[in-house]
Amino acid sequence: MSTGTREKLIAAAADMIARSPGEDFSLRAVCEVVGVKLPTAYHFFGSKQGLADAVVEHGFDMYISEKQAMEWSGDPIQDIRTGWDAHVDFGLANPGFYALMYGKVQPGHAPAAQSRPDEILLSLTTQASDQGRLTVPPEQAKAHILATNIGVTLRQIIEGTPDPTLSAAVREGVISAITDTETGSDDADDRTLSTAAELAAAHPDILGTAETRLLQEWLQRLKETIPTTRGDAP
Repeated sequence: MSTGTREKLIAAAADMIARSPGEDFSLRAVCEVVGVKLPTAYHFFGSKQGLADAVVEHGFDMYISEKQAMEWSGDPIQDIRTGWDAHVDFGLANPGFYALMYGKVQPGHAPAAQSRPDEILLSLTTQASDQGRLTVPPEQAKAHILATNIGVTLRQIIEGTPDPTLSAAVREGVISAITDTETGSDDADDRTLSTAAELAAAHPDILGTAETRLLQEWLQRLKETIPTTRGDAP
């Protein structure tokens, strides 16, 4: 039995899921579409759940491909915003896949493919932490973002209507919570510089991408220099 048959079975199941979001699919119907018998599907996947898991992995392949094609600004906080919006857009464009990827919950179990987008997000929160822009550890920041990003996306899928205002409001609320410099520092100058950096990151269209990045580099340099300068003052 060729791997081509396996891929055809995945494609057929994926097509059924995409055409009927939220509905179960029939393993027998998938086999009929491909023109094979049930034992063939069991040979490749072991069970209907095995085929569903393969479809989930296919969905994450699609999602990661879109992520890799994105243009990143180089600023981790702004890229978290971009990644959030891309996550919501993917879910709304592919509700069938998304429901399997994030809506089918098994206690204590997460699809192995789910670790790939998690790693991309963790790399961004780690960069932000290294720049002194987070008030929580990178792993915790990642968890905050994922929980709310998934919740907002599922809510819009359930409602059947995009709600960009809700998505943006929750996104900014989460980013504010993990970058709240007022609770993370007692230094007024540090708070002011951090606020300016986050404001620039939130509105890169005002100054332009290159100019915004340069401003953030200058502000970060000031944050690193001011404490030393103050400590040397009489």
